[in-house]
Amino acid sequence: MTALVTFGETMLRLSPPRGERLETARELEVQAGGAESNVAVAAARLGHDTAWFSKLPNSPLGRRVVGELQSHGVDTDGVVWDDEHRQGLYYLEHGVSPRPTNVVYDRADAAVTTLETSETDLDAVRDAEICYTSGITPALSETLRETTIDVLAAAQEAGTTTAFDLNYRSKLWTPEDAADAYRDLFGSIDVLFAAKRDAETVLGRDGDAESIARGLAADFDFETVVVTRGVAGSLAFTDGEVYEQGVYEAETHDAIGTGDAFVGGFLAKRLDGGDVAESLRWAAATASFKRTIEGDVAVVTPDDIERVVADEGDGISR
Repeated sequence: MTALVTFGETMLRLSPPRGERLETARELEVQAGGAESNVAVAAARLGHDTAWFSKLPNSPLGRRVVGELQSHGVDTDGVVWDDEHRQGLYYLEHGVSPRPTNVVYDRADAAVTTLETSETDLDAVRDAEICYTSGITPALSETLRETTIDVLAAAQEAGTTTAFDLNYRSKLWTPEDAADAYRDLFGSIDVLFAAKRDAETVLGRDGDAESIARGLAADFDFETVVVTRGVAGSLAFTDGEVYEQGVYEAETHDAIGTGDAFVGGFLAKRLDGGDVAESLRWAAATASFKRTIEGDVAVVTPDDIERVVADEGDGISR
């Protein structure tokens, strides 16, 4: 049995050296990055059998994605290969004040947008302990929206715990379109992760994080709702109880993928048998550690995270 199965788009990230602009760069660093594969990598590096599936072009670029994920211990046997479509890309230009970091997406007509339910291995999803995806996946195409509905429903019906991060991206769809899609999925989700700003912007939720978590759990019957709130830390609501967690101090080198590291750390600790409070601590520590690492993925070990938790206690709210 695979502990965690994730699915969604993974792009290749192309970055000029720090301090250079995209329009003048002569070199670009290449790395793989995608919300769902980032979560799979974090959980794999924290000691769990994980798998990621998607649809990729049968090309050197598609194989580059698979090779990088495999190097972190992620099973990619469920990848569907495509001979007609392309590999999604994004360009990241790191900024420093007053110049902001800039992201340029080049993902139109990516192979993943054509992934249909019939092409997926639903048995792998049914046999997993946890199945995870995020709101980025159904945003990419109507086909992927339907596939996401089918995969999560099949997982939950089989007794697999389903986890979902709103992960709202304004460059992909409007708040209204996102809300419609989320509501189609909510009946098949056990554990919801939501940035407070996303719950406010997309779902129209007001109030503090606890009110948002309680309201979402009551309205949609989620087992657990985790609300993240940036430097103010995180909060989880489950079984009528509220748990709060501060952040761990970090010197930020690369913030991309921090939220995915948080989710990966949380799910990894739950797979270890940890309770929600322990899982929040693990999530916060993994997110903090990720901020010190170049690239999208959290290149961590259990010893790394245990040391952060031991050194910093429950974390601090800043």
